[in-house]
Amino acid sequence: MSKKSKIGIVGCGNISGIYLTNMPRFPHVEIVAVADLDEARAKAQAEKFGVPRALGVQELLADEEVDIVLNLTVPAAHGDVALAALRGGKSVYNEKPLALRRREARELIGLAKEKDLRVGCAPDTFLGAGIQQCRRLIDSGAIGEPVAAVGFMLSAGVEGWHPNPHFFYQKGAGPLFDMGPYYLTALTVLLGAVRRVTASARISFDERLITSEPLRGQIIDVEVPTTISMVMDFVSGPVGTLITSFDVAGGHNLPRLEIYGSEGSLSVPDPNTFGGPVTIRKRGDSNWTEVPLEFGYSENSRGVGLADMAAAIQTGRRHRANDQLAYHVLDLMHSAHDSSESERHVEMKSEVVRPEPMKPGLEFGQLPD
Repeated sequence: MSKKSKIGIVGCGNISGIYLTNMPRFPHVEIVAVADLDEARAKAQAEKFGVPRALGVQELLADEEVDIVLNLTVPAAHGDVALAALRGGKSVYNEKPLALRRREARELIGLAKEKDLRVGCAPDTFLGAGIQQCRRLIDSGAIGEPVAAVGFMLSAGVEGWHPNPHFFYQKGAGPLFDMGPYYLTALTVLLGAVRRVTASARISFDERLITSEPLRGQIIDVEVPTTISMVMDFVSGPVGTLITSFDVAGGHNLPRLEIYGSEGSLSVPDPNTFGGPVTIRKRGDSNWTEVPLEFGYSENSRGVGLADMAAAIQTGRRHRANDQLAYHVLDLMHSAHDSSESERHVEMKSEVVRPEPMKPGLEFGQLPD
């Protein structure tokens, strides 16, 4: 690469640590500043990870040294921070979801195009060894023609372990908007765009009791559905089912993600991780067989999507964790809620082209040309 892309991070909460750990492993990027509404938290992260400067949020957004803003704020702030970064002439990479509302997301995508800037968005777990291996198997015909898929993200919620769980039950969150992007991104990368969504959703409990520290005993008012069941018709033919819930207290025995084809079945690893295992069971087999991983980034590699975007900016190619993919996933989630509320099918208006696959054998810090 001809030069290093200078990264400024807005938001120094729980997720920032893994980005601050991983990004220095990519030789073409450099974290030059961090910012947070809690200035003490920004200073602590800067000192811990050796970042040169801890700034105020507005100060970072106006800083001429920063090329790309990594937006790790809470979901409700994703759109506003991203728009401010773009208006300041900086590309932006958002944590998921891309924005709270479709309109907001379209505005920031349009502004980026107008200013010849880039918008990227997590999750980037689909760039890891596990899902890339699954993509290679599907594309090579290992399970024949894909006909169906299922995904399950079922838990008791986050108020028992997260230090600040309120926002998980506010607009822009809930199980679908919080964890759904991992599953829906993986399904889109593996099977392509969705053309129609049908769903049912409910708020199972109007209030949640926090049992984690330091907010133990506080009550959360629930604003969003906490169990959502959706059926998706993919443009390429398969029918997919995804159930996400924060209401399952007793655990389950269901797979996280499986793809079924005319000649076999594929068990996809947890789409919230980068590695395996990947297992396959072909027609006539009596057991599942684990498939060796040929691709790099099997460890926790959060930030590889941002690094790929920075490299793409320098070379002029399309980045993989891109705005089109993130918008399709956002549209899917809203369409599920819309379907439940209207009690009808929702035809998708967004389209997406599957991102280019990764290359096998990459070491951490390496990216495809």
